[in-house]
Amino acid sequence: MNNYTSHLDWIDSQAEHMRHLVESWSRINSGSYNLDGLAVMAKALEDNFLWLNAPMERLDLPPLRAIDAGGNPVDMPVGQAVRIRKRPHAPLQVFLGGHMDTVFGKDHPFQTPKYVDENTLNGPGVADLKGGLVVMLKALEALERSPWAEAIGWEVLINPDEEIGSQSSDALLAEAAARNHLGLVFEPALADGTLAGARKGSGNFTFVMRGRAAHAGREFEAGRNAIVAAAELVANLHAINGQREGLTLNIGHIEGGGALNVVPDLAIVRLNVRLAEADDRAWLMAQFEQLLAQWKERPDYQLHLHGNFTRAPKPMSAANAQVFELVKRSGAMLGIEVAWKATGGCCDGNNLWAHGLANVDTLGVRGGNIHSAAEFVLLDSLAERAKLAALILMRLASGEERIPNYR
Repeated sequence: MNNYTSHLDWIDSQAEHMRHLVESWSRINSGSYNLDGLAVMAKALEDNFLWLNAPMERLDLPPLRAIDAGGNPVDMPVGQAVRIRKRPHAPLQVFLGGHMDTVFGKDHPFQTPKYVDENTLNGPGVADLKGGLVVMLKALEALERSPWAEAIGWEVLINPDEEIGSQSSDALLAEAAARNHLGLVFEPALADGTLAGARKGSGNFTFVMRGRAAHAGREFEAGRNAIVAAAELVANLHAINGQREGLTLNIGHIEGGGALNVVPDLAIVRLNVRLAEADDRAWLMAQFEQLLAQWKERPDYQLHLHGNFTRAPKPMSAANAQVFELVKRSGAMLGIEVAWKATGGCCDGNNLWAHGLANVDTLGVRGGNIHSAAEFVLLDSLAERAKLAALILMRLASGEERIPNYR
Protein backbone atom coordinates (compact mmCIF):
# COMPACT_ATOMS: atom_id res chain seq x y z
CA MET A 1 0.00 0.00 0.00
CA ASN A 2 2.90 2.35 0.76
CA ASN A 3 3.79 2.43 -2.93
CA TYR A 4 0.48 4.09 -3.73
CA THR A 5 0.03 6.36 -0.71
CA SER A 6 1.56 9.58 -2.05
CA HIS A 7 -0.49 9.37 -5.25
CA LEU A 8 -3.69 8.76 -3.30
CA ASP A 9 -2.87 11.58 -0.88
CA TRP A 10 -2.74 13.91 -3.87
CA ILE A 11 -6.45 13.22 -4.40
CA ASP A 12 -7.15 14.57 -0.91
CA SER A 13 -5.50 17.83 -1.97
CA GLN A 14 -8.10 18.07 -4.76
CA ALA A 15 -11.14 17.95 -2.48
CA GLU A 16 -12.08 21.61 -2.91
CA HIS A 17 -11.68 21.43 -6.66
CA MET A 18 -13.87 18.34 -6.79
CA ARG A 19 -16.60 20.13 -4.84
CA HIS A 20 -16.35 23.08 -7.20
CA LEU A 21 -16.62 20.88 -10.28
CA VAL A 22 -19.66 18.91 -9.16
CA GLU A 23 -21.47 22.09 -8.11
CA SER A 24 -20.64 23.99 -11.30
CA TRP A 25 -21.48 21.05 -13.56
CA SER A 26 -24.78 20.62 -11.74
CA ARG A 27 -25.67 24.20 -12.74
CA ILE A 28 -25.44 23.22 -16.43
CA ASN A 29 -28.77 21.85 -17.54
CA SER A 30 -27.91 18.82 -19.62
CA GLY A 31 -31.25 17.08 -19.93
CA SER A 32 -31.15 14.31 -22.52
CA TYR A 33 -33.03 16.38 -25.12
CA ASN A 34 -31.42 19.75 -24.32
CA LEU A 35 -28.86 19.80 -27.13
CA ASP A 36 -27.57 23.28 -26.28
CA GLY A 37 -27.06 22.33 -22.65
CA LEU A 38 -25.35 19.08 -23.60
CA ALA A 39 -22.95 21.03 -25.82
CA VAL A 40 -22.10 23.34 -22.91
CA MET A 41 -21.55 20.32 -20.67
CA ALA A 42 -19.34 18.63 -23.28
CA LYS A 43 -17.19 21.76 -23.48
CA ALA A 44 -16.87 21.88 -19.68
CA LEU A 45 -15.72 18.25 -19.70
CA GLU A 46 -13.19 18.90 -22.45
CA ASP A 47 -11.80 21.89 -20.53
CA ASN A 48 -11.05 19.67 -17.55
CA PHE A 49 -10.14 16.34 -19.13
CA LEU A 50 -7.58 18.05 -21.40
CA TRP A 51 -5.09 17.96 -18.51
CA LEU A 52 -4.83 14.22 -19.07
CA ASN A 53 -2.91 14.98 -22.27
CA ALA A 54 -4.76 12.40 -24.35
CA PRO A 55 -6.42 12.61 -27.78
CA MET A 56 -10.00 13.77 -27.34
CA GLU A 57 -12.87 13.84 -29.81
CA ARG A 58 -16.51 14.78 -30.08
CA LEU A 59 -18.59 12.17 -31.85
CA ASP A 60 -21.90 12.70 -33.64
CA LEU A 61 -24.52 10.07 -32.87
CA PRO A 62 -27.43 8.80 -34.95
CA PRO A 63 -30.86 10.16 -34.01
CA LEU A 64 -33.19 8.35 -31.65
CA ARG A 65 -36.36 6.88 -33.14
CA ALA A 66 -39.36 8.07 -31.12
CA ILE A 67 -43.13 8.54 -31.34
CA ASP A 68 -44.39 12.12 -31.34
CA ALA A 69 -47.60 13.50 -29.80
CA GLY A 70 -49.40 12.74 -33.05
CA GLY A 71 -48.53 9.06 -32.81
CA ASN A 72 -46.07 9.25 -35.68
CA PRO A 73 -42.47 7.93 -35.78
CA VAL A 74 -39.89 10.73 -35.78
CA ASP A 75 -36.12 10.96 -35.52
CA MET A 76 -35.02 12.85 -32.40
CA PRO A 77 -31.51 14.37 -32.53
CA VAL A 78 -29.22 13.63 -29.59
CA GLY A 79 -26.08 15.32 -28.31
CA GLN A 80 -22.47 14.48 -29.07
CA ALA A 81 -20.41 11.98 -27.13
CA VAL A 82 -16.94 12.75 -25.78
CA ARG A 83 -14.29 10.05 -26.22
CA ILE A 84 -10.70 10.09 -24.93
CA ARG A 85 -8.13 7.35 -25.46
CA LYS A 86 -4.58 7.07 -24.15
CA ARG A 87 -1.95 4.41 -24.81
CA PRO A 88 -4.19 2.17 -26.97
CA HIS A 89 -1.29 -0.24 -27.53
CA ALA A 90 -0.54 -0.92 -23.85
CA PRO A 91 -0.90 -4.57 -22.80
CA LEU A 92 -3.85 -3.87 -20.50
CA GLN A 93 -6.80 -1.75 -21.65
CA VAL A 94 -9.47 -0.40 -19.28
CA PHE A 95 -12.73 1.28 -20.22
CA LEU A 96 -14.10 4.10 -18.03
CA GLY A 97 -17.66 5.19 -18.74
CA GLY A 98 -20.16 7.79 -17.62
CA HIS A 99 -22.87 10.02 -19.00
CA MET A 100 -23.35 13.77 -19.14
CA ASP A 101 -27.14 13.83 -19.53
CA THR A 102 -29.68 14.05 -16.72
CA VAL A 103 -33.41 13.35 -16.47
CA PHE A 104 -34.11 17.04 -15.79
CA GLY A 105 -35.11 18.93 -18.94
CA LYS A 106 -34.44 22.62 -19.51
CA ASP A 107 -37.98 23.49 -18.36
CA HIS A 108 -37.86 21.35 -15.22
CA PRO A 109 -38.13 23.38 -11.99
CA PHE A 110 -35.11 21.59 -10.48
CA GLN A 111 -32.16 23.54 -11.84
CA THR A 112 -29.94 24.81 -9.02
CA PRO A 113 -27.71 22.98 -6.55
CA LYS A 114 -27.79 23.90 -2.87
CA TYR A 115 -26.02 22.73 0.26
CA VAL A 116 -28.15 20.76 2.70
CA ASP A 117 -25.26 20.66 5.15
CA GLU A 118 -21.48 20.79 4.99
CA ASN A 119 -21.24 17.33 3.47
CA THR A 120 -24.45 17.11 1.44
CA LEU A 121 -25.10 18.83 -1.87
CA ASN A 122 -28.57 18.64 -3.39
CA GLY A 123 -28.75 19.33 -7.11
CA PRO A 124 -29.58 18.00 -10.57
CA GLY A 125 -27.13 15.32 -11.59
CA VAL A 126 -24.86 15.71 -8.56
CA ALA A 127 -24.94 11.94 -8.02
CA ASP A 128 -26.23 10.72 -11.38
CA LEU A 129 -23.73 11.17 -12.84
CA LYS A 130 -21.79 14.44 -12.69
CA GLY A 131 -20.25 13.55 -9.36
CA GLY A 132 -19.14 10.28 -10.96
CA LEU A 133 -17.45 12.18 -13.78
CA VAL A 134 -15.47 14.15 -11.21
CA VAL A 135 -14.44 10.87 -9.55
CA MET A 136 -13.36 9.44 -12.90
CA LEU A 137 -11.33 12.55 -13.78
CA LYS A 138 -9.39 12.67 -10.52
CA ALA A 139 -8.73 8.93 -10.53
CA LEU A 140 -7.19 9.23 -13.99
CA GLU A 141 -5.17 12.29 -12.99
CA ALA A 142 -3.76 10.32 -10.04
CA LEU A 143 -2.91 7.40 -12.31
CA GLU A 144 -1.14 9.68 -14.80
CA ARG A 145 0.97 11.15 -12.00
CA SER A 146 2.09 7.66 -10.92
CA PRO A 147 5.12 5.69 -12.22
CA TRP A 148 2.88 2.85 -13.47
CA ALA A 149 0.84 4.82 -15.99
CA GLU A 150 2.79 3.68 -19.05
CA ALA A 151 1.79 0.05 -18.42
CA ILE A 152 -1.92 0.63 -18.86
CA GLY A 153 -4.09 2.09 -21.61
CA TRP A 154 -7.51 3.56 -21.01
CA GLU A 155 -10.55 4.75 -22.88
CA VAL A 156 -13.13 7.22 -21.59
CA LEU A 157 -16.57 7.50 -23.17
CA ILE A 158 -19.01 10.09 -21.85
CA ASN A 159 -22.31 9.76 -23.66
CA PRO A 160 -25.27 12.17 -23.88
CA ASP A 161 -28.14 9.67 -23.99
CA GLU A 162 -27.79 7.20 -21.12
CA GLU A 163 -30.96 8.38 -19.40
CA ILE A 164 -32.96 7.59 -22.54
CA GLY A 165 -31.48 4.14 -23.08
CA SER A 166 -28.10 4.76 -24.81
CA GLN A 167 -29.57 3.56 -28.09
CA SER A 168 -27.66 6.15 -30.11
CA SER A 169 -24.36 5.55 -28.29
CA ASP A 170 -24.64 1.77 -28.04
CA ALA A 171 -22.44 1.25 -31.11
CA LEU A 172 -19.65 3.19 -29.36
CA LEU A 173 -20.08 1.03 -26.26
CA ALA A 174 -19.83 -2.07 -28.45
CA GLU A 175 -16.59 -0.80 -30.00
CA ALA A 176 -15.16 -0.09 -26.56
CA ALA A 177 -16.18 -3.52 -25.25
CA ALA A 178 -14.30 -5.18 -28.10
CA ARG A 179 -10.97 -3.48 -27.42
CA ASN A 180 -10.84 -3.30 -23.61
CA HIS A 181 -10.18 -5.94 -20.97
CA LEU A 182 -12.55 -4.72 -18.26
CA GLY A 183 -14.95 -1.87 -17.65
CA LEU A 184 -15.36 0.67 -14.86
CA VAL A 185 -18.57 2.72 -14.96
CA PHE A 186 -19.19 5.62 -12.59
CA GLU A 187 -22.89 5.41 -11.81
CA PRO A 188 -23.64 6.36 -8.18
CA ALA A 189 -23.37 3.85 -5.40
CA LEU A 190 -25.99 3.85 -2.66
CA ALA A 191 -25.55 6.30 0.20
CA ASP A 192 -23.91 3.59 2.34
CA GLY A 193 -21.51 2.70 -0.47
CA THR A 194 -23.22 -0.50 -1.60
CA LEU A 195 -22.64 -1.26 -5.28
CA ALA A 196 -25.11 -2.66 -7.80
CA GLY A 197 -24.49 -6.31 -8.61
CA ALA A 198 -26.81 -8.11 -11.00
CA ARG A 199 -29.05 -5.71 -12.93
CA LYS A 200 -32.34 -6.15 -14.72
CA GLY A 201 -32.75 -5.42 -18.40
CA SER A 202 -35.05 -2.74 -19.75
CA GLY A 203 -37.22 -1.80 -22.70
CA ASN A 204 -39.33 1.18 -23.71
CA PHE A 205 -42.50 0.70 -25.74
CA THR A 206 -45.31 2.87 -27.09
CA PHE A 207 -48.81 1.73 -28.05
CA VAL A 208 -50.69 4.06 -30.41
CA MET A 209 -54.47 3.63 -30.33
CA ARG A 210 -56.52 5.24 -33.09
CA GLY A 211 -60.30 5.49 -33.09
CA ARG A 212 -62.71 7.79 -34.90
CA ALA A 213 -63.39 11.46 -34.17
CA ALA A 214 -66.98 12.75 -33.94
CA HIS A 215 -68.96 15.61 -32.44
CA ALA A 216 -69.63 14.66 -28.84
CA GLY A 217 -73.14 16.11 -28.98
CA ARG A 218 -74.49 15.61 -32.48
CA GLU A 219 -72.81 12.33 -33.45
CA PHE A 220 -71.52 10.75 -30.27
CA GLU A 221 -72.51 7.26 -31.45
CA ALA A 222 -70.51 7.68 -34.67
CA GLY A 223 -67.27 8.22 -32.71
CA ARG A 224 -64.84 5.62 -31.45
CA ASN A 225 -63.19 6.90 -28.29
CA ALA A 226 -59.48 6.12 -28.42
CA ILE A 227 -58.95 7.13 -24.79
CA VAL A 228 -61.57 4.67 -23.54
CA ALA A 229 -60.05 1.96 -25.73
CA ALA A 230 -56.59 2.81 -24.42
CA ALA A 231 -57.88 2.55 -20.86
CA GLU A 232 -58.95 -1.02 -21.59
CA LEU A 233 -55.53 -1.71 -23.10
CA VAL A 234 -53.77 -0.25 -20.06
CA ALA A 235 -55.70 -2.56 -17.76
CA ASN A 236 -54.61 -5.54 -19.87
CA LEU A 237 -51.00 -4.38 -19.91
CA HIS A 238 -50.91 -3.82 -16.16
CA ALA A 239 -52.29 -7.33 -15.64
CA ILE A 240 -49.05 -8.71 -17.12
CA ASN A 241 -47.33 -7.79 -13.85
CA GLY A 242 -46.95 -10.76 -11.54
CA GLN A 243 -47.09 -13.36 -14.30
CA ARG A 244 -43.31 -13.71 -14.61
CA GLU A 245 -40.94 -13.47 -11.66
CA GLY A 246 -38.79 -10.35 -11.86
CA LEU A 247 -40.70 -8.87 -14.80
CA THR A 248 -42.42 -5.54 -14.24
CA LEU A 249 -44.32 -3.29 -16.63
CA ASN A 250 -44.82 0.35 -15.71
CA ILE A 251 -47.32 2.55 -17.55
CA GLY A 252 -45.36 5.78 -17.48
CA HIS A 253 -47.29 8.24 -19.65
CA ILE A 254 -50.65 8.47 -21.38
CA GLU A 255 -51.67 11.25 -23.74
CA GLY A 256 -54.50 11.98 -26.13
CA GLY A 257 -57.65 13.93 -26.71
CA GLY A 258 -58.25 17.65 -26.93
CA ALA A 259 -61.48 19.63 -27.02
CA LEU A 260 -64.04 18.16 -24.65
CA ASN A 261 -66.82 18.23 -27.24
CA VAL A 262 -64.90 15.95 -29.61
CA VAL A 263 -64.74 12.16 -29.32
CA PRO A 264 -60.94 11.63 -29.28
CA ASP A 265 -59.47 9.57 -32.10
CA LEU A 266 -55.95 9.20 -30.69
CA ALA A 267 -54.42 7.95 -27.44
CA ILE A 268 -50.77 7.11 -26.81
CA VAL A 269 -49.60 4.78 -24.04
CA ARG A 270 -45.89 4.80 -23.15
CA LEU A 271 -44.40 2.20 -20.85
CA ASN A 272 -41.18 0.81 -19.46
CA VAL A 273 -40.41 -2.86 -18.93
CA ARG A 274 -37.85 -4.38 -16.53
CA LEU A 275 -36.89 -8.03 -16.81
CA ALA A 276 -34.53 -10.28 -14.89
CA GLU A 277 -34.05 -13.03 -17.47
CA ALA A 278 -33.20 -12.75 -21.15
CA ASP A 279 -35.85 -15.37 -21.97
CA ASP A 280 -38.52 -12.98 -20.70
CA ARG A 281 -38.12 -10.91 -23.86
CA ALA A 282 -39.76 -13.48 -26.12
CA TRP A 283 -42.48 -14.21 -23.57
CA LEU A 284 -43.39 -10.54 -23.21
CA MET A 285 -43.42 -9.92 -26.95
CA ALA A 286 -45.83 -12.85 -27.26
CA GLN A 287 -48.15 -11.12 -24.76
CA PHE A 288 -47.97 -7.92 -26.78
CA GLU A 289 -48.73 -9.80 -29.99
CA GLN A 290 -51.81 -11.34 -28.38
CA LEU A 291 -53.10 -7.89 -27.48
CA LEU A 292 -52.45 -6.59 -30.99
CA ALA A 293 -54.33 -9.57 -32.41
CA GLN A 294 -57.32 -8.91 -30.16
CA TRP A 295 -57.58 -5.32 -31.37
CA LYS A 296 -57.34 -6.40 -35.01
CA GLU A 297 -60.70 -8.07 -34.46
CA ARG A 298 -62.20 -4.66 -33.69
CA PRO A 299 -61.99 -2.90 -37.07
CA ASP A 300 -63.18 0.45 -35.74
CA TYR A 301 -59.86 0.80 -33.92
CA GLN A 302 -56.24 0.51 -34.99
CA LEU A 303 -53.54 -0.39 -32.50
CA HIS A 304 -49.83 -0.13 -33.33
CA LEU A 305 -46.78 -1.01 -31.24
CA HIS A 306 -43.44 0.81 -31.37
CA GLY A 307 -40.23 0.48 -29.35
CA ASN A 308 -37.78 -2.19 -28.32
CA PHE A 309 -35.63 -3.59 -25.55
CA THR A 310 -32.81 -1.15 -24.87
CA ARG A 311 -30.70 -3.09 -22.35
CA ALA A 312 -30.23 -6.80 -21.71
CA PRO A 313 -30.07 -8.12 -18.12
CA LYS A 314 -26.62 -8.08 -16.55
CA PRO A 315 -26.04 -11.14 -14.35
CA MET A 316 -23.48 -11.57 -11.61
CA SER A 317 -21.47 -13.86 -13.85
CA ALA A 318 -18.12 -15.38 -12.92
CA ALA A 319 -16.34 -12.73 -15.00
CA ASN A 320 -18.27 -9.85 -13.42
CA ALA A 321 -17.67 -11.36 -9.99
CA GLN A 322 -13.92 -11.30 -10.63
CA VAL A 323 -14.04 -7.55 -11.26
CA PHE A 324 -16.13 -7.01 -8.12
CA GLU A 325 -13.59 -8.96 -6.09
CA LEU A 326 -10.83 -6.73 -7.47
CA VAL A 327 -12.81 -3.70 -6.28
CA LYS A 328 -13.38 -5.36 -2.90
CA ARG A 329 -9.67 -6.08 -2.38
CA SER A 330 -8.72 -2.54 -3.35
CA GLY A 331 -11.41 -1.14 -1.07
CA ALA A 332 -10.09 -3.17 1.86
CA MET A 333 -6.67 -1.56 1.41
CA LEU A 334 -8.37 1.83 1.88
CA GLY A 335 -10.50 0.70 4.81
CA ILE A 336 -13.63 0.71 2.64
CA GLU A 337 -15.99 -2.23 2.93
CA VAL A 338 -17.29 -3.05 -0.54
CA ALA A 339 -20.59 -4.91 -0.80
CA TRP A 340 -23.09 -5.25 -3.59
CA LYS A 341 -26.65 -6.35 -4.20
CA ALA A 342 -28.95 -6.98 -7.14
CA THR A 343 -31.01 -4.06 -8.44
CA GLY A 344 -33.86 -3.42 -10.83
CA GLY A 345 -32.01 -0.43 -12.25
CA CYS A 346 -29.96 -0.62 -15.41
CA CYS A 347 -27.21 1.43 -17.02
CA ASP A 348 -24.40 1.26 -19.58
CA GLY A 349 -22.91 -1.59 -17.58
CA ASN A 350 -25.73 -3.69 -19.06
CA ASN A 351 -24.71 -2.67 -22.56
CA LEU A 352 -21.05 -3.44 -21.96
CA TRP A 353 -21.87 -6.88 -20.60
CA ALA A 354 -24.17 -7.58 -23.56
CA HIS A 355 -21.21 -6.78 -25.81
CA GLY A 356 -18.92 -9.12 -23.88
CA LEU A 357 -17.11 -6.85 -21.39
CA ALA A 358 -17.08 -7.69 -17.68
CA ASN A 359 -17.51 -4.57 -15.58
CA VAL A 360 -18.46 -2.97 -12.31
CA ASP A 361 -20.78 -0.04 -12.84
CA THR A 362 -21.30 1.83 -9.57
CA LEU A 363 -17.87 3.30 -8.87
CA GLY A 364 -19.28 6.81 -8.62
CA VAL A 365 -20.19 8.85 -5.56
CA ARG A 366 -22.25 7.86 -2.58
CA GLY A 367 -25.60 9.58 -2.90
CA GLY A 368 -29.31 9.01 -3.29
CA ASN A 369 -32.79 10.09 -4.36
CA ILE A 370 -31.63 10.14 -7.97
CA HIS A 371 -34.14 11.13 -10.66
CA SER A 372 -35.91 13.39 -8.18
CA ALA A 373 -35.60 16.96 -6.91
CA ALA A 374 -34.18 15.49 -3.69
CA GLU A 375 -31.09 14.05 -5.44
CA PHE A 376 -27.98 14.44 -3.32
CA VAL A 377 -24.29 13.61 -3.17
CA LEU A 378 -22.24 13.04 -0.03
CA LEU A 379 -19.25 15.25 -0.75
CA ASP A 380 -16.71 13.26 1.26
CA SER A 381 -17.33 10.40 -1.18
CA LEU A 382 -15.73 12.36 -4.04
CA ALA A 383 -12.19 11.80 -2.75
CA GLU A 384 -13.06 8.41 -1.29
CA ARG A 385 -14.32 7.01 -4.59
CA ALA A 386 -11.60 8.69 -6.65
CA LYS A 387 -9.02 6.96 -4.43
CA LEU A 388 -10.76 3.63 -4.89
CA ALA A 389 -10.81 3.93 -8.70
CA ALA A 390 -7.24 5.22 -8.81
CA LEU A 391 -6.00 2.37 -6.63
CA ILE A 392 -7.72 -0.18 -8.86
CA LEU A 393 -6.02 1.30 -11.91
CA MET A 394 -2.58 1.57 -10.28
CA ARG A 395 -2.67 -1.97 -8.89
CA LEU A 396 -3.57 -3.30 -12.33
CA ALA A 397 -0.87 -1.22 -13.99
CA SER A 398 1.78 -2.27 -11.47
CA GLY A 399 0.96 -5.94 -11.97
CA GLU A 400 -0.11 -6.41 -8.35
CA GLU A 401 -3.55 -7.46 -9.57
CA ARG A 402 -4.04 -9.94 -12.38
CA ILE A 403 -7.34 -11.40 -13.42
CA PRO A 404 -7.12 -14.50 -15.66
CA ASN A 405 -10.18 -13.67 -17.71
CA TYR A 406 -11.71 -10.22 -17.66
CA ARG A 407 -14.35 -10.99 -20.27
